[in-house]
Amino acid sequence: MKKVPLFIEGEFRQSTTQEWIDVTNPATNEVIAQVPCATDDEMQLAIKNAGEAFKAWREVPVSERARLMMRYQALLKEHHDEIAEILSQETGKTFEDAKGDVWRGIEVVEHAANIPSMMMGETVENVAREIDTYSFTQPLGVCAGITPFNFPAMIPLWMFPMAIASGNTFILKPSEQDPLTPTRLAELFEQAGAPKGVLQVVHGAKAQVDTLLTDPAIKAVSFVGSVPVGRYIYETGTRNMKRVQSFAGAKNHMVIMPDADKQQVVNALVGASVGAAGQRCMAISVAVFVGAAQEWIPEVKEALAKVRPGAWDDAGASYGPVISPKAKERVEQLISQGEAEGARLLLDGRNCQVDGLPDGNWVGPTLFAGVKPEMSIYKEEIFGPVLNCMEVGSLEEAISLVNDSPYGNGTSIFTSSGGAARRYQHEIEVGQVGINIPIPVPLPFFSFTGWKGSFYGDQHAYGKQAVKFYTETKTITARWFSSEAVDGPNFSIKMQ
Repeated sequence: MKKVPLFIEGEFRQSTTQEWIDVTNPATNEVIAQVPCATDDEMQLAIKNAGEAFKAWREVPVSERARLMMRYQALLKEHHDEIAEILSQETGKTFEDAKGDVWRGIEVVEHAANIPSMMMGETVENVAREIDTYSFTQPLGVCAGITPFNFPAMIPLWMFPMAIASGNTFILKPSEQDPLTPTRLAELFEQAGAPKGVLQVVHGAKAQVDTLLTDPAIKAVSFVGSVPVGRYIYETGTRNMKRVQSFAGAKNHMVIMPDADKQQVVNALVGASVGAAGQRCMAISVAVFVGAAQEWIPEVKEALAKVRPGAWDDAGASYGPVISPKAKERVEQLISQGEAEGARLLLDGRNCQVDGLPDGNWVGPTLFAGVKPEMSIYKEEIFGPVLNCMEVGSLEEAISLVNDSPYGNGTSIFTSSGGAARRYQHEIEVGQVGINIPIPVPLPFFSFTGWKGSFYGDQHAYGKQAVKFYTETKTITARWFSSEAVDGPNFSIKMQ
């Protein structure tokens, strides 16, 4: 049985803990590894070592930190398919989807290699007579990241490369459900030449997370996960005087206007709703058909009925299993609840079977119509391959429906009208908007900008906002006397 190691003080080491968590292959539920719940001493050692490493790392020239990221992204590209295979086997994702997970992380590392320009401050000469003011961008110290199961390559790579490139040290606590991919990321980071202690990887559950949230040596915490946990992370971290960015849940709507391209709509809805088994925080889980567009629902059903889940190396499979038996039970329970509350179940993914893999966490594509805002399947994030269809009479009603949602992660509109698209992007209260694009996750030179109940904090992930999150601004006002003339005391706050 593979025992997942900790990565502390620049070394991979076996934990001395007595608490281990099984890591399973979701397609078979076979145990493929065990991950430790790090002991208190191991957690404290990681935090202490990260603090010691920060003293030296913050003095490393920013150009050298950029070169580390260049070497790292080259290694990630070299081992791209290998990482994707590890990821597929512990998450159940299809190989193509896993490769996308890895690549979107590599894009952030590439962006981190641009850190010198993002760390630049500002300067104004002669703000007063012979007085100049300028600012520096400086790192915070020890930062931490708590990542979810659904993107075990991309989301860790959202976090530690940007934090470390900015001059911080970092402690990563990956999901205990798929720790093998983050471990491989750490191995390659060490191979790229990262100094000892700059990155630490610890494992565990709530107790280990609480240590990161409460220890005074940690200055900032980044989290991606569910709504209740996300709020807990934010409240606990900020109560302990930490800077926190906490990405929580979502309920993403796709608005379909009658003038949209019907085939593009059908393709987009199918891929964005059941891809990765619906386990994406940016998945489209609600289709809002405006007016006559609701006549396309039977064609959406027909297309979804052709989709089938399967193993990661099955080239014909569209998506894999959900992550665990518990996740499957929850999804199927919500499907039953939606049916009981009066939604029309057009396609039922319960009791799904995949040949040769009878013990996998399979849920087939599921389609509801006639969904109402008060229904559980609308209010809760299902996190499964389930698409809810709603019907409204106008774009105004669609905008009102989306804006009434407590979430604001992502949304999209499909239309051939520039006017409708312009109105939608202007009026909608959602952080990431797609126009004829179903999943509008921005590239890393922008930032991932969820709103409302989808995000707690002030600065978002990657892009310029990540640098602001992981740094402080120091402003210096300086005068160098150029003459022997000496003024008398200045009793005013005004500069002279």
